[in-house]
Amino acid sequence: MNKRAMRADLFLLLTAGLWGFGFVAQSSGMDYVGPFTYNAIRFPLGSLSLLPLIVFARRRGKTAGTGGSSRAARFWMTVLAGTALFTAAAFQQMGIIFTTVGNAGFITGFYVVLTPVLGVFIGKKTGIPTWAGMIFALAGLYFIFMAGNAASLNPGDLFILVSAVFWAVHILLIDHLARKIDPLVLSAGQFAWCGLCCLIAALALEPFVGDWAAVIAPDFTVQRWKTLAELFAPDSGGITSGAVVPLLYGGLVSVGIAYTLQVVAQRDAPPAHATIILCLEGAFAALGGILLKGEKPGPFTLLGFAFMLCAMVVTQWDVIRPKP
Repeated sequence: MNKRAMRADLFLLLTAGLWGFGFVAQSSGMDYVGPFTYNAIRFPLGSLSLLPLIVFARRRGKTAGTGGSSRAARFWMTVLAGTALFTAAAFQQMGIIFTTVGNAGFITGFYVVLTPVLGVFIGKKTGIPTWAGMIFALAGLYFIFMAGNAASLNPGDLFILVSAVFWAVHILLIDHLARKIDPLVLSAGQFAWCGLCCLIAALALEPFVGDWAAVIAPDFTVQRWKTLAELFAPDSGGITSGAVVPLLYGGLVSVGIAYTLQVVAQRDAPPAHATIILCLEGAFAALGGILLKGEKPGPFTLLGFAFMLCAMVVTQWDVIRPKP
């Protein structure tokens, strides 16, 4: 392996690690602020963090064209992608209230399997690896959901599963729209729109989240966080210092730094390397949960994690071992 490819693989491994530990930040952030408030701060930060990359790419003439799309069309493309992103992120953040960081990371990774399956409905071809990966994924989800006890179904896991469906929808949208608008501009725009949607949801829905959570999970103690309105009340004291690190990590590190590393790395990394390494995001999430949140996954949960990781790799087998 040449030095450029090795450096690219290291960047991809770092990207997977940053994304995986981002689940820890998402969980920790809700010790201080509500789920919609967290996203309302995180995504605009992510959008702003991409602006230097956009400027740099334009100066080097590396930006993609507009595909002949009008400004109005590009705006609505951004809105469509941002709305799908908002839906996926909202379900994910709500799910993290109830479930573990490791579960959130691996169940979210189900989108890797779902994306080619949903693609069939819009005319995209898929092969045996996709369906084999689905079998592994369903086995993994069973062990994660049941965790050795059929009565222990966690509502948070179900929310994360719904978010995985919308992440897959979002991936298919981006795959289509990125041909018509520069991907970096699309990313920054969708993050900004998602942040606006989260802001509206934070103001309208967040005061009721605690009561709602108590209804669907009576035995679960929900952290009393500050709503967006409470954060900016005159006597609130603003954002506490403990919330700053999770918010900055979620916005600047998970989005800005990790996205930049991915873009740089995938110029030199073989597709098979990128596929396998980025599938480790869930593993890093589980590791972060163990090291930083004190989570202790049981044997059934670990078995589920193993099946989910196999599912992600098997689904991408055509990329890993392309036909001659």
